Amino acid sequence: MDTLFLLSSTLLPIIALFILRHLFSQKTTIPGSYGWPLLIGENIDYFKQLRSGTNEKFVMQRRKLYGDVFKTSILGEKMVFLCGPEGNKFLFANENKLVEAWWPSSVKSIIKKSHDRSVTTESANVRQLLPPFLRPHAVKNYVAGMDSELKQQFQDYWIGRDQVEVCPLVAKYTFSLAVKLLFGVRDPVELEKLAVSFVEVVSGIISVPINIPGTRFNRGVKAAARICEVINDIIARRRKDLADGTADPSQNLLSHMIVEVDKHNQDKNNVSMTEGDLSSNLLGLLIGGYDTVNTTIVFIMMTLVDYPDVYQQVLKEQREVAKAKPSGELLNWDDLHKMKYSWNVACEVLRMRPPTIGAFRVAKTDFTFAGFKIPKGWKLHYTHRNHEFFPHPEKFDPSRFDGVGPAPYTYVPFGGGPRMCPGNEYARAKILVFMHNIITRYNWERLIPDEKVVNDPFPRPVHRFPIKLIPHKTES
Repeated sequence: MDTLFLLSSTLLPIIALFILRHLFSQKTTIPGSYGWPLLIGENIDYFKQLRSGTNEKFVMQRRKLYGDVFKTSILGEKMVFLCGPEGNKFLFANENKLVEAWWPSSVKSIIKKSHDRSVTTESANVRQLLPPFLRPHAVKNYVAGMDSELKQQFQDYWIGRDQVEVCPLVAKYTFSLAVKLLFGVRDPVELEKLAVSFVEVVSGIISVPINIPGTRFNRGVKAAARICEVINDIIARRRKDLADGTADPSQNLLSHMIVEVDKHNQDKNNVSMTEGDLSSNLLGLLIGGYDTVNTTIVFIMMTLVDYPDVYQQVLKEQREVAKAKPSGELLNWDDLHKMKYSWNVACEVLRMRPPTIGAFRVAKTDFTFAGFKIPKGWKLHYTHRNHEFFPHPEKFDPSRFDGVGPAPYTYVPFGGGPRMCPGNEYARAKILVFMHNIITRYNWERLIPDEKVVNDPFPRPVHRFPIKLIPHKTES
């Protein structure tokens, strides 16, 4: 009897402690699966969904199984997905505190830095240089130039044609504007040099980082090197012009960056930024300022075909804007503020068809979210699509953005908090200028009614969205 009592009094607390520890660890262990061993992880399913244009399914399938917080292994990293507005709010509120921006190794290999610089640190430095060129008071000065550039492109590539492929023409518009803002480059030959390799760079950005000939990652690395050579030539010429006084430090972002980088390098307490770092930073900005806007404009045009009543309302608004202007006068900042319904349409397109699945972060320290311990160094991913917070989410309804719009952190195409995209007003201007020009000239019809969309790595119609142009009888 004494022996039994001794065993029970000794073993029962140990067993109870073991059970409690097990339950506690279960509560704080992030649910999910790493998939296959080594670097394979769940990459096969992730990239399969990405390429097929159903990338949100990767998230939704796991969210149903595990909840709003789940782990996986993609892009060679242990990664935690935080889904829903609470996850978005947490990541935005703790930017540069508990988390910071992170990019996959494919991005770091394509946007190369010198050995003593990190992409994350450099990104923060570059963002500090952007506000003078991307705040509303600066963007308002670009609107007329955007309108002039687009009107010329319509003359060159649209007017007089019965059929066009939308994707390459929209890309030409968004790319030329991005290059002019960043570099002040207007020479068609130089623009073409940058554009030829750019598509391969973008394709390699989100890819499996296997650097052997024939892979899209390998092609992206080589294309980035070619683009950086062109950018280095532009930098050298601009340095000379700045030294000679024939260029102004405030005329465009490149001139501004050169002056600021030289000041930075003169400070002995700072790590020097090489010419290669500068060209890589500019390449990163070029990528960021191009594809998301390009994708959004294409999907706006696809959507307006599918919703003729929405098209008519946008046409009515844009004709009222045109009618209020003297003949031949270019668009201005005030005109964009009159395009409220048009921007609601663009916002609803961004909600239903976001250009990216989300964005990446890395844990700077151990922390807890929703009862789960997330270790330092783990990667995190937030998502743009939060359909459950919108009534009838599959219905296209621009009125969702009337008044105060959606609930906070349910709609984050431009990020939030300290990581709010600095180019959101610039993107808005480019989109509205394009909508005005296309809609006041044309209606259009799909030539391939059921054209599929794939992600490569951004969403795009597989046949480049060919359309039949239907000019308005009288142009307003």
